[in-house]
Amino acid sequence: MMSDALLVVEVTSKSTAKRDRGPKLWGYAHAGVPLYLLVDRWDPDGDKGEVTLFSDPENGRYTSITKVPFGKELLLPAPFDLTLDTGEFPL
Repeated sequence: MMSDALLVVEVTSKSTAKRDRGPKLWGYAHAGVPLYLLVDRWDPDGDKGEVTLFSDPENGRYTSITKVPFGKELLLPAPFDLTLDTGEFPL
């Protein structure tokens, strides 16, 4: 199955963070969305906000995960081919 969406972006809040990291991640992977970008101010693994790019969905899961803390750059691959500067993201 392939989705019409090329990229889905979610920005977490305290009330949606678990859903964005769990059921939505699962759903987008199963739908074949090529890129899922999670802007997560509430990441439990980091001491400040982080941005995670999930890519290459296969068999209902993403096979590639790139995570950077706010303040670092993240490359969005084709068809976007752009560098996302997270330096201005609020902590």
